Amino acid sequence: MEHRGVTIWLTGLSGAGKSTITEALAERLRDRQCKLEVLDGDIVRTNLTKGLGFSKEDRDTNIRRIGFVSHLLTRNGVVVLVSAISPYRAVRDEVREMIGDFMEVYVSAPLEVCESRDVKGLYKRARAGEIKQFTGIDDPYEPPTNPEVNCETHKESLDESVDKVVAKLEELGYLPAGVAV
Repeated sequence: MEHRGVTIWLTGLSGAGKSTITEALAERLRDRQCKLEVLDGDIVRTNLTKGLGFSKEDRDTNIRRIGFVSHLLTRNGVVVLVSAISPYRAVRDEVREMIGDFMEVYVSAPLEVCESRDVKGLYKRARAGEIKQFTGIDDPYEPPTNPEVNCETHKESLDESVDKVVAKLEELGYLPAGVAV
């Protein structure tokens, strides 16, 4: 299927549902024959940005590197799904400007819901002081001021969230409208 390249940037707290939505969205887009690449924050940190810590400067460098790779893919007609906390608004806006064809998806849930979903025990360790600079606990998260899509995962189903993203991609002309799968 012919489509334009675009970066779909899913941002939100750990445990909000970014990776879950990304996986389901990737499946839906593959069913529509999209050229697709997934850049998950955890996987990128072990490969592309290994050695970076969690200071503001390192987090910004991490997001800029993900943004650069996304830019290269997007300009070559690939739909790029980025799933990364990316806590700072200014660097997300910088990446948006660099990429151009960019759609921000705020994956939101209250902190207590994110903590209840924490299978890795990261929030518990952060609250115990074992992990420093943990976003949402002792490091800030700056929500988007005007995302193209807001997925409230504590209020809506996974399918509803994915449907919202696909509908916005169609509305913005990145996907042809009305293709049922």
